[in-house]
Amino acid sequence: MTRKILAAIVSITFIITILSFRKELPPGSPRFAIKTIIVDAGHGGSDVGARGDYSFEKDICLGVALKLGKLLEGEFKNVRIVYTRTSDTYPAIKERADFANAQKGDLFVSIHVNAAPQIRHSKFAGYRKETYYTGKGKSRKKKTRNVPKYTTFFTANPSHGTETYIWAADRSSANGGYVSERLSEVVDESDEFAPDINDPVFKAQSLLWTKRYFNKSLLLANLVEEEFIRDGMESRGVKQRNEKGIWVLQATAMPSILVETGFITHRPDEDYLNSRKGQEAIAANVLNAIKRYRVSTESK
Repeated sequence: MTRKILAAIVSITFIITILSFRKELPPGSPRFAIKTIIVDAGHGGSDVGARGDYSFEKDICLGVALKLGKLLEGEFKNVRIVYTRTSDTYPAIKERADFANAQKGDLFVSIHVNAAPQIRHSKFAGYRKETYYTGKGKSRKKKTRNVPKYTTFFTANPSHGTETYIWAADRSSANGGYVSERLSEVVDESDEFAPDINDPVFKAQSLLWTKRYFNKSLLLANLVEEEFIRDGMESRGVKQRNEKGIWVLQATAMPSILVETGFITHRPDEDYLNSRKGQEAIAANVLNAIKRYRVSTESK
């Protein structure tokens, strides 16, 4: 009994130590100090992503991601910049998340391009004759009537501008599982007092970390959109999303954002996103946001 009590005390002490962000945490523990940034270029390879009039999302994502990584490398000499891809390849979504977690990332920044479907219109185009029948048997009669006729056409969707996504708050329990796994790596697996990631208490404590990750993600996302606005870009704000494409944010045990850099289906946006000037400006805006984020989080 004494041994079990001792084990419980050590386990709880370990958790409290982690959650207090003390400096004596061993290397690899998920502190908010930025040591590794994961830069993720969305899509790639056979997955071209959204399509514009003349370009694919995958190519824009890679161009912006590489420019962002280069700027980060120049700005943060003591920070490791890691890429999920640097060429036209397609790492699966789960593979990207597993890679980011294995690299002990402190920030995950995924670059994407938005798209919106064309708008469908119907226009009255007069009347047409329609044949119909009334009655049955010998009483059946053929008749005609005029019915309205419409033509259908499509126009480009005017949606444009930037959006930055974070994982939805109602997914905290899902993200907490990945955080638990990462927290358990802080100690040696051979330690008999190491916390069990399946233990309800430890899972509950990991949700506290998940909440902190959510808040940090929200902070960075807001800073990114602020930088876009400062640069004169149209911002659609910070959003949460549950549907396909955001799962990678749920599975990364670190503050994480997904930046929709513009609408490839909006021709002015598409032209800007494909230009060197546009890609460099977007990369610079995200860099400035990360610089402000670092000052805000590491000064506390």
